[in-house]
Amino acid sequence: MLRRNIRLRREYLYRKSLEGKERLLYEKKRKIKEALQEGKPIPTELRNEEAELRHQIDLEDENTAVPRTHIDDEYANAAERDPKILITTSRNPSAPLTQFVKELKFVFPNAQRMNRGGQVIKEIIETCRAHDFTDVILVHEHRGVPDGMTISHLPFGPTAYFGLFNVVTRHDIKDKKTIGTMSEAYPHLILDKFSTKLGERTKNILKYLFPVPKPDTKRVITFANMSDYISFRWHTWDF
Repeated sequence: MLRRNIRLRREYLYRKSLEGKERLLYEKKRKIKEALQEGKPIPTELRNEEAELRHQIDLEDENTAVPRTHIDDEYANAAERDPKILITTSRNPSAPLTQFVKELKFVFPNAQRMNRGGQVIKEIIETCRAHDFTDVILVHEHRGVPDGMTISHLPFGPTAYFGLFNVVTRHDIKDKKTIGTMSEAYPHLILDKFSTKLGERTKNILKYLFPVPKPDTKRVITFANMSDYISFRWHTWDF
């Protein structure tokens, strides 16, 4: 297992080291394209490479024209299998935090809850890698109130921290008849206003925590971004 992790890490670092070379080549081809489109002479520093660059340009399509980065590769294979998530807490969790984690297990399909005990983060991550978990969620609290959540995608990231505010769990709602039973169906997702580069990255982190739902699923989860605050809502609907 250790050798496999070392090999995967080397491959990841190697792909990342190629990005600078690919970006430089992309800029050269972009200059050649602009010169040809605008009828201008080829830049002097590129004349020796013009024939080879034009040949490469002719072979490109919309999928290969723009170089890919290691950011693209993080979720490249995410659609091939359903996510497998481990949810745990900070050490010595309070009763409200334990209750909150139980509800998170229903929010994220295919999630498993683990009592943290005395384990350190490194041990938890290595165990998750060995058992093919795709994500780890670590929930934090302050004086018995859930106040933060760290989501880490395996094996190489990304890792994001989300602060939690105004947390209301099903346990806090007194009218149990109104909220009904908890659906565990794979939900449809609504991700609203994640249009910036950072927003797209955040959207991927959240989106790939959920498997693909069936078309007739009546469960909907909403992440609505407004001024960098993400409101979370969970609904079931019917005709």
